[in-house]
Amino acid sequence: MSLSRRSLLAGAGAAAGAAVATAAGTPSASAAAAGTADATGTADATGTADATGTAHAAGRPAGGRRVRTGFEVLAADGYALLAGQRVGIVTNPTGVTAGLRHVVDVMHADERVNLIAVFGPEHGFRGTAQAGGSEGRYDDPATGLPVYDTYLKSGRALADVFTASGVDTVAFDIQDAGARFYTYIWTLFDCMVAAATAGKRFVVLDRPNPITGRDASGPVLDPAYATFVGRRPIAQAHGMTVAELALLFNAAFVPEAAGRAVDLEVVRTAGWRRGDFFDDTGLPWVPPSPNMPTPDTALLYPGTCLFEGTSLSEGRGTTRPFELIGAEGADGRWAAALNEAGLPGVRFREAYFTPTFSKFAGKTVGGVQVHPTDRDALDAVRTGIAMLVTAKRHVPGFAWRSDNWIDKLTGSDRVRRQIDAGAGTDEVVGAWQEELDRFRALRREHLLYPAPRP
Repeated sequence: MSLSRRSLLAGAGAAAGAAVATAAGTPSASAAAAGTADATGTADATGTADATGTAHAAGRPAGGRRVRTGFEVLAADGYALLAGQRVGIVTNPTGVTAGLRHVVDVMHADERVNLIAVFGPEHGFRGTAQAGGSEGRYDDPATGLPVYDTYLKSGRALADVFTASGVDTVAFDIQDAGARFYTYIWTLFDCMVAAATAGKRFVVLDRPNPITGRDASGPVLDPAYATFVGRRPIAQAHGMTVAELALLFNAAFVPEAAGRAVDLEVVRTAGWRRGDFFDDTGLPWVPPSPNMPTPDTALLYPGTCLFEGTSLSEGRGTTRPFELIGAEGADGRWAAALNEAGLPGVRFREAYFTPTFSKFAGKTVGGVQVHPTDRDALDAVRTGIAMLVTAKRHVPGFAWRSDNWIDKLTGSDRVRRQIDAGAGTDEVVGAWQEELDRFRALRREHLLYPAPRP
């Protein structure tokens, strides 16, 4: 059996319930989850005790269903996909099992896998750095493993890191937030390109998209505006898991960047459905970055992160980043205008807050708190555009950042120019529909999980 077709469901691992997908995106097998403790030391949906004798019955959605991450599927199969390989993993604090053990600690303690290196992204492997920072090169105190810094490295420089580490296979296990400008998916892309350049295998261990995988929305990046918050032309809310994105990247973008596709395999989750929000999965939420504290944050982030490109605070330095938006001089007129717009699935409350850092640190500002009322109806990107349109009209001192960062976030200068010209929400949203439809067609070719039932 060729490596690209190897199933993770051989032997005892068959009970874990998922599959390896090839670089072409075809799942090789699937099965239902069983009711026993797995190799990661976590119990299944029945709530039985794990290898440490601790029961894990809490945190499961109604009906007892729990999603198994790609890592848990891999471990339950005895790491067969990694047999005979020197392995390095790109991960951060979100790389945990359902029992909250970090996957690095689990693999390091398991003689069936030869883990020799860890690669840390923005914020670092153990998560000690704020936005725009990383942990640098060090030896992990818990395991003694060398930790290499990938942040702001790409191309040959990152390929050289992989070569110097001595790994044969680079694995990836990070929880995404579902938005194009959340940088971990571009860490994924950069690492895939570097692995192709260095001749390394690449294995993606899938995790759920926390805001569902129902559909894509928002503008598609113009390549002329490519940065680390958007390397390639995908939609602002992509509606994919990291494994699905990896398949799309490998088919559409990696060969252009590296001269060839990477030797890619992905390990699907077991039990995730495209219509699932994060709290449907039964998995523990670990903040993937310091300003993504809850799944509710992720729900709004594809729209409200656009305020990073303005003079307004996006809520950094508060307990509700990306839910509290405001500026000096703003008052209840903004919330009233937004509620009058009748945006589906959301309401706005007049709010006042004092950020402890970032914009307006130590100053009391006015604005809104965004309250989702029906997350099935909510379109975060459209909501963000409506907030920009109304903020320009109702918030004193509204301005774009002087570096036009909004263009990098939206993927072109079109949104900024339209709003400056007085366009309304419908006109701005309508302008990207053709490019979005083209991305949706590309996206469909690489989806691993079935569409939600109507």
